[in-house]
Amino acid sequence: MAAGGGQAFAWQVFPPMPTCRVYGTVAHQDGHLLVLGGCGRAGLPLDTAETLDMASHTWLALAPLPTARAGAAAVVLGKQVLVVGGVDEVQSPVAAVEAFLADEGRWERRATLPQAAMGVATVERDGMVYALGGMGPDTAPQAQVLVYESRRDRWLSLPSMPTPCYGASTFLHGNKIYVLGRQGKLPVTAFEAFDLETRTWTRHPSLPSRRAFAGCAMAEGSVFSLGGLQQPGPHNFYSRPHFVNTVEMFDLEHGNQPCPLASVESFSLARRRWEALPAMPTARCSCSSLQAGPRLFVIGGVAQGPSQAVEALCLRDGV
Repeated sequence: MAAGGGQAFAWQVFPPMPTCRVYGTVAHQDGHLLVLGGCGRAGLPLDTAETLDMASHTWLALAPLPTARAGAAAVVLGKQVLVVGGVDEVQSPVAAVEAFLADEGRWERRATLPQAAMGVATVERDGMVYALGGMGPDTAPQAQVLVYESRRDRWLSLPSMPTPCYGASTFLHGNKIYVLGRQGKLPVTAFEAFDLETRTWTRHPSLPSRRAFAGCAMAEGSVFSLGGLQQPGPHNFYSRPHFVNTVEMFDLEHGNQPCPLASVESFSLARRRWEALPAMPTARCSCSSLQAGPRLFVIGGVAQGPSQAVEALCLRDGV
C-alpha cells in the first residue's frame, strides 16, 4: 500500500521468537535484533536472552541475563548492550545494571543505579548514557537524571526533571533530550527538554489534552503524541475512562503550540494527513517496538497470552 508521498509500506514477517514474552527489552546491534528478559507465560520475569540474525532470519540463544527482569531499558554502547533497571520476580524495581559483551558472548555486571527503578528511559550520546525518571520501590515517579560514564563505570547525578515521571518517551534532537512521560494512570501533559551542553531544563508548552498511556514518536523535527486513555477529571467527573484517537504534534523548530490532528494510522508529514497502512499480521497489544534502519519492529506482546510474533513494517521502498 502506498502512503506518505508515494512510499510503499508493507509488513515483513520474521521467524517467531523461541520464547513467548511481553515487556521484553529490545536492542539492535550490527544487524542483530536482541530480545532480553520480559515476562513469560507464568507472568514472571525471564532471564532469557535471544538474538535474531536479520540477514539469515535465524534465532540464537544468548547467555542468560544475570538478573531476571522485565521492563528494563537497554542502550547500545559500541559492542556492548547495557541493560538498566526493570522489575524482578517479586514485582520490585531493581538497581542492577548489566552489559552484554557481543564479541565475547557473555555478561558483565556494571555499577548499579543509585536507587532501584523500573520504567527508566535511556538515551546514548557520544558514549555517555543518560537515564531519566523511573519508579522506585515506593511506587512514586522519580525526577532523577543520571549519566553513566562507561570508562569509569560510574553514575553521576544531573539536574532533576521539573516533572517526575516514569515510562517516559525520550527523543534526542540536536543537543537536547525531549521528554514526554507518565505517572501511572494519571495523565501528564508536561513536555520538557534537557540541554546536554548547559545541563539545564526547559519547559515547552504542555500537551493540550490530558491522556495517559499515549504513544509518542518523533519524525523530521516534530514530536507526536498519539491516542491513549482519557480519565474522568474535575470538569467531567461523571464520564467513564475511554480510549481516544487524539493526536497532537509539536514542531521543535518553530516552537508552535501543539495542534490537534485527525487520526487514522500513519501521519504523512508531507501531506499533513493520516493515511491507512496495512494491518499487522498478528493482532496483539503491549508489544515492544524498535526502529532499526528502514524497519519498525513490533516484538512479542499479548495475544491470548504472551506472543512469539516478530514483525516489521518496512518504512521505505526496496526493503
